[in-house]
Amino acid sequence: MNDEQSQPLKAAMFMTGAMFSFTLMAVSGRELSASLDTFEIMTYRSAIGLVVVLCLALMNGRMDEISTNRLGLHTVRNLFHFTGQNLWLYALIYIPLSQLFAFEFTSPLWIALLAPLFLGEKMSRTRILSFILGFVGILIVARPESAPITLATGAAAACAVMFAFTTIATKSLSRTEPTTSIMFWLTAIQGVLGLVCAGYDMDITLPTLADLPWVVFVGLGGLVAHYCITTALKLAPATIVAPLEFLRLPLVAVVAFFLYGEPLVAAIFIGAALVFGANYLNIRAENKANLARSQATAH
Repeated sequence: MNDEQSQPLKAAMFMTGAMFSFTLMAVSGRELSASLDTFEIMTYRSAIGLVVVLCLALMNGRMDEISTNRLGLHTVRNLFHFTGQNLWLYALIYIPLSQLFAFEFTSPLWIALLAPLFLGEKMSRTRILSFILGFVGILIVARPESAPITLATGAAAACAVMFAFTTIATKSLSRTEPTTSIMFWLTAIQGVLGLVCAGYDMDITLPTLADLPWVVFVGLGGLVAHYCITTALKLAPATIVAPLEFLRLPLVAVVAFFLYGEPLVAAIFIGAALVFGANYLNIRAENKANLARSQATAH
């Protein structure tokens, strides 16, 4: 994408939508945690997502794009994502929202580290440096010197690794599979996994009338947020979009401060800034490499 094609203002508008969607999803998940467990939340979220995906596929005449091609990889991808999402929902209950979001920002660093192993990409000095810088940021966010590492902080860190594996599998699937098929199997497989895990004790709690709005927000929040990010990346380069995505950390911190009385801890913002810097370093290096390849192809 060249400068003439870039539309940063429109990209910023979509990223604003993504920020609010992610924040609303986090608040909704915490509100539901008092009455539903993480597996039940995932079941209802997946059911809503499946209905939305099927409706959109029908409206746009794309039902024929849904196939069983590479079903094995779809299943593996969704096992990773289902695990990561449940870890995220668990951590959501016990640690500050700003800390959870800061941990989530480490996912691209794990992708940079793991992609050479699973996608055959080159392990560059920049990737190694960015991972080291990001790891320092993780230590600052976790603050092991001032408080013991808990199961919840471990879950928050682990969910980022699960999301990284999910992205790697998605990148492999996207080479041959249409988005409609990927989204269908995302919601269908995770709906089954959620139902099995929620019902293993033969006791699935139904949401109350008071819970229903939060269930809908959780179900739609992720879909809307990822649609907004994907659209923003089509409108502007990643070097512009990435800093805008980072703004959801101060947004969720302010929301958590007013809704739950969570303190605004400087260490979380400092650590997250290092993680963001590491991610940005990777993005710039990747953009330069892509530009060099394009110029070499043109000549």
